Amino acid sequence: MIKSLFCLTNYQYKLTPVCIYQPCLLTFLNQVCLETKSISVFIYLGPWPKDVGIIALELYFPSQYVDQTELEEFDGVPAGKYTVGLGQARMGFCSDREDINSLCLTVVQRLMEKNALSYNSIGRLEVGTETIIDKSKSVKTALMQLFENSGNTDVEGIDTTNACYGGTAALFNAVNWVESSSWDGRYALVVAGDIAVYATGSARPTGGAGAVAMLIGPNAPLAFERGLRGTHMQHAYDFYKPDMVSEYPVVDGKLSIQCYLSALDRCYSVYRNKIHAQWQREGSDKSFSLEDFGFLVFHSPYCKLVQKSLARLMLNDFLNHPNPNTENGPFTGLEAFRDVQPEDTYFDRDVEKAFMKASTDMFERKTKASLLISNQNGNMYTPSVYGCLASLIAQHTPSQMAGQRIGVFSYGSGFAATLYSLRVTQDHTPGSSLDKLVLSLSDLKTRLDSRKKVSPALFSENMKLREDTHHLANYVPQGSVEDLFPGTWYLTRVDDKHRREYARRPVDDDLPAESELVRSRGATEVQEE
Repeated sequence: MIKSLFCLTNYQYKLTPVCIYQPCLLTFLNQVCLETKSISVFIYLGPWPKDVGIIALELYFPSQYVDQTELEEFDGVPAGKYTVGLGQARMGFCSDREDINSLCLTVVQRLMEKNALSYNSIGRLEVGTETIIDKSKSVKTALMQLFENSGNTDVEGIDTTNACYGGTAALFNAVNWVESSSWDGRYALVVAGDIAVYATGSARPTGGAGAVAMLIGPNAPLAFERGLRGTHMQHAYDFYKPDMVSEYPVVDGKLSIQCYLSALDRCYSVYRNKIHAQWQREGSDKSFSLEDFGFLVFHSPYCKLVQKSLARLMLNDFLNHPNPNTENGPFTGLEAFRDVQPEDTYFDRDVEKAFMKASTDMFERKTKASLLISNQNGNMYTPSVYGCLASLIAQHTPSQMAGQRIGVFSYGSGFAATLYSLRVTQDHTPGSSLDKLVLSLSDLKTRLDSRKKVSPALFSENMKLREDTHHLANYVPQGSVEDLFPGTWYLTRVDDKHRREYARRPVDDDLPAESELVRSRGATEVQEE
């Protein structure tokens, strides 16, 4: 039986290390390898993979944007409605040349190339998205086209959908796999991508687009703190997409804000209880507060909501403190709010204003840097909170990040939410995993600045084109390929059976376009019987 296990493992994974958790079995299997002259490698990692988390992170956003100040004028709304009221400066958008498959193809290939990874090193691929272009076929299966040359088809995982929360669910699935008995020693890859578009009106400036890819494994520079997740899930129609032929959602704006803030309250309460219990088991009676987070990042539909969310957490700390000092320190002057009920304050302007003012310093220190992508590109839905994480990393040095606890709040309408934490490794030496991660994101602002600004009129035309054509068969996109970033995958056509074909713009413009990735139907055509 052991030899059968060995032969199967060797056949499937070839040079890939296989991780064994029983020392006696490890010794026996290595002896079998020697006797059979096998090239498989068995590695004993101990009782649990250590520091499982994010090893590498790559972000993609569209090459064109509309200026929100110009959009205010074009839409005929008061100056500052989008830029001050929402906190948005620019909004990225896609032409009809890009869809959810192309966004994810682009970000995956960028991550694999930038980190010199073999597709054979990936054992699980999870996708989180709410941009649905097929009610049956997953984005993950489209991404498997990138794996074809490697011959690696043994890749677990599939798509996960619930509004903006799908990327986080996919990430948890990947982390849980690495920490499980199912793990075979290879990396997991998590992809989150969406195109956020709205009908003409007040919600349109809260759109955006993009994708993120994250490499998951042990000994990560951003490790998940085991057991520290606070989750809240509930039924609500705050934002949903019931029209199967439209990209546009139905949005109850006021209810959506209430759901977001109430979920934040509940998740923070659960997280706080769990970390208190963990500390008590370790013999500490310390009380948890926001100051125990080095940084905090949030799902960002728009930047102003994030600032309000941090203020909301300070309100929670204030109400949970047995004897807050309202004469000195962060709670100065807040005594009038000592007896408020959280559920009565979602739209209380006095409470909001007071705690936003009180949390200004904390916002500047812990959260503001995370809003670069959100402010400049808009809401990416599932990748939103991970765009905030990338922004945070890109604007700090390894030494500033080392050892910090990062609080991450993920929210998806409908609704599902989790607050969890990452612990940054202490090792920030040159060439360390943290140093490499920070370096890989150091060009983020340069990439944002290299985009092309498009007039609001042309932006509006693009939105109308998507509205009219996104569901069509036998369609050739009209958008410019030359306007895309080098290395971007794009849609070349949709055939009469709605099968989509893609090509990649060359990384070097002097090279010919890469061959198309045609309909993914396997190695051979399947004939109908």
